[in-house]
Amino acid sequence: MCIAFSGIFYRYSGASPSTATVFRCLFGLPILAAVAELERRRYGPLPATTVRLAAVAGILFAGDLILWHHAIEAVGAGLATVLGNLQVLVVGLLAWALFGERPTRSTLIAVPVVLLGIVLISGVGGGAYGAAPLRGAVLGLVTAFFYAGYLILMRRGGQDLRRPAGPVAIATASTAVAGVVIGLLSGELDVAPPARSLAWLALLGVTSQSAGYLLISLSLPRLPSILTSVLLLAQPVATMALAMVLLGETPSVLQLTGMALVIGGIAAAVLGGRGERGAPERSPGTG
Repeated sequence: MCIAFSGIFYRYSGASPSTATVFRCLFGLPILAAVAELERRRYGPLPATTVRLAAVAGILFAGDLILWHHAIEAVGAGLATVLGNLQVLVVGLLAWALFGERPTRSTLIAVPVVLLGIVLISGVGGGAYGAAPLRGAVLGLVTAFFYAGYLILMRRGGQDLRRPAGPVAIATASTAVAGVVIGLLSGELDVAPPARSLAWLALLGVTSQSAGYLLISLSLPRLPSILTSVLLLAQPVATMALAMVLLGETPSVLQLTGMALVIGGIAAAVLGGRGERGAPERSPGTG
């Protein structure tokens, strides 16, 4: 639920995509850094490889967040969050292309189902919700690739389950720096947002950027992989419902059908992957 409110708080803040990316990281970083310092005192410093991979992952996460924020503006917080969760499938496909880790049969079967869902969300047939649903669908898909890259690097660098906060803190700091650079180059960074925006971004940083990711990292090694995978699919569903109630978003019937196909395809890939290859990829969605 911490990460389910991410898109809602972003819309309430009224900040630009880069501004929201930078300040959510700045507000979330002190908590992450404090926990990371406790981990360092107890278990020692992180390996240099982990630090490097987390730093690069943070750059990818900046691209993920900025594109996701633009997708929210184009197609709404609910549908943009559903599209961002495509990383569950993208991780498997990228691992296949980059590392030769062949995806499960259920993942390959789910791909055309999910693609059909994306087409429906993009507004085929007209009457779709969103300022630019086609653009939002494309941005959401690209977002999933950035987030998948982030997850792959974090997974390869964060093998020590005793220290979940350290890599996330490093990646968060890297995301903030990358967000500043991208925001300055694009001209959309507001270095002094209004107090109201800062309040919502502070809430976003504390709930999603720090507490949400820490809670997920702590739960992963303590629960069966299939349970965590299914539980995490509650995030896009919850965001969709919250966006309709709190933001007044009204997706069309075709878009809601597309959402169901995307979530159903992801769930089928996760559930089917358990029997074919053991533990599936366990990760939070965008937010």
